Amino acid sequence: MRVFVTGATGFIGLATTKELIGAGHQVIGLCRSRDKAAELAAAGAEVHHGSLDDLDSLKTGIDRADGVIHLAFNHDFSRFAQNCEDDRRAITAMGAMLTGSSRPLIVTSGTGMANTVPGQPAREDGAVITSATNPRAASEEAAVALLTNGFNASVVRLPQVHDTAKQGLVTYAIAMAREKGVCAYIGDGKNRWPAAHVLDVARLYRLAIEKADAGAKYHAVAEEGVSMRDIQDILGKRLNLPVRSITPEEAPAYFGWMAGFAQFDMRACSAQTRERLGWQPTGPGLLADLEELQL
Repeated sequence: MRVFVTGATGFIGLATTKELIGAGHQVIGLCRSRDKAAELAAAGAEVHHGSLDDLDSLKTGIDRADGVIHLAFNHDFSRFAQNCEDDRRAITAMGAMLTGSSRPLIVTSGTGMANTVPGQPAREDGAVITSATNPRAASEEAAVALLTNGFNASVVRLPQVHDTAKQGLVTYAIAMAREKGVCAYIGDGKNRWPAAHVLDVARLYRLAIEKADAGAKYHAVAEEGVSMRDIQDILGKRLNLPVRSITPEEAPAYFGWMAGFAQFDMRACSAQTRERLGWQPTGPGLLADLEELQL
């Protein structure tokens, strides 16, 4: 299969590109930065220069592919809502470019979209929030709109994806701890974040594009939930910083834009994903990677 991958030079995108090529697929990797083109080419991908805003370039890449994995996303959280709407438009545009074919499009979202039952982990078939509640839901709404029009769209929901260099939102927590001089958690710190190693996530994307099951929702979750206190305890040890509890009222001053995420219990399970794709994560857990954190 020839797969067009957006965000192919990113943390998850490059790992997914290597996974696809290792399994015998060909990859056309969308590359916005010429500085990263060499790394993408070294992985064995065909470098396709362009961006999601360059619709002509995007269409050229998609027209030559048997399927699309959409991983590109602007992680500038100062304009989060706008970035989510930009992603909606990009997904809608890619869907239009797939008109008249059954070629699959895999859209990326987050497990938090299905954290809708208090006290229960997010499930693949659970009720979802809307973009009015969380702007990130715009990506899934765009995928559902494509399905309604007969396109082959599916969704991969991500937890905190990690290795020893990057760890999703935990990477931002590390920067905040260094800035504030303390590792903080809110209340008792028992709220949990789901997680998965980047290589396991890459394998899930490969299995998802191979199955091409229209309407499917997959959770790339290896660990259902890792507590914030456990995360901050390890960070305190590795960064040689004190660890303490703060109140919800203190959270905005410490965490800034991440305050909401830092106090939510965002557990998620992946039982349905594992059964449907035969996916079995094997990578190290989040805490194990934090123990080996590259400082």
